[in-house]
Order: sequence, then C-alpha cells, then structure tokens
Amino acid sequence: MIFTNMILDLNVGFEALMLQILLPLILTFLFASFVGLERQNVGKAAGLSSHILVAMGAAAIAIMQRLMFEHQLFLQGTGVEIDPEGQRVIAQVVTGIGFVGAGVIIKDQANVVKGITTAATIWVTAMIGLILGSGYIILGSVLGIFIVIFILSRDLSRGFNPLKPNIGGKGNEHEEHRQ
Repeated sequence: MIFTNMILDLNVGFEALMLQILLPLILTFLFASFVGLERQNVGKAAGLSSHILVAMGAAAIAIMQRLMFEHQLFLQGTGVEIDPEGQRVIAQVVTGIGFVGAGVIIKDQANVVKGITTAATIWVTAMIGLILGSGYIILGSVLGIFIVIFILSRDLSRGFNPLKPNIGGKGNEHEEHRQ
C-alpha cells in the first residue's frame, strides 16, 4: 500500500485517463504527424520524426504539469503544506536538455544539417525520464510506448530492424569516413 503513494497518477480514473492523458497524446501525435510529413515531403531537415518526438514530449510535460497542479491542490486541501518551487526544476531540465540536443546537430561541408532527429530523441527520452521520475508512471509509460511503437514502425517500414546493428548497410556511410 505504501508504494501506491509513490505512483502519483495511479488514482486517475478511466475517464480522466482518456481525457487527460490518452486524448491529448493521440491528438498531438496526429497533428505533429501531419506537420512533420508535410515538412519532410518538401525536403526540410526537421521532418516527421523530429516533429512527432518534440510534440509528444511537450504534450507529456504539459499533461504532467497539469496533473502535478491538481495533486498539489488536493494536498493543500488536506492541510499538507505544498512547495510550488519544485516545479521550477522542470523548466531548467527542459532548457538544459535543449542544449544537449543542440550539441548533436551539425552542418556538414555541403551545408546539410544532420542530427535533428537525434536531438529530438534525446529531448523526448529526457522528458520521459522526467515524467517517470516525477512519479507519473502511467503518463510516462504511455508516452514511452507511443515513442517505441513510432520508432519501431518507422524503422521497420524503412526496411531495417532498429534492434539489430546495421553493419555494412544503410546508415554506415559516416563510419567509413571515421576509419
């Protein structure tokens, strides 16, 4: 019973789960997919993957912030003194991870920007960790499942298994230049 106090979104009912977690994530996924696909089809560096990863991470942070606020209101109603300053840490983590992601984005000699999807995956995985670490196990798990399904389906549709190293195949052009 003591562990249920540590999973802060365990008490979310089915209706709240649908309206506060699943519905926003599904809608975010659909909208970001459309925008990302359009950008990708016109040849922009930030395409489908980048848009979906960034949007899903941002949606999850917003959902978590709302759930945190509701939980703090509940605690305050029971007489527990709350400290809203703890939510400021989230903003600092988001900013910091943005700098980490920027570090993997490079422009090559042909002025081609590379690494945007990698930066987005770094950012979204950091956000999943932030959400799960904040005690929102259901939200973090649902977001993680969405991202895993997205990456698996994307890579499998491209003809390679993301769980298997791609030795000598597509995507190893950079390895040859390093040797």
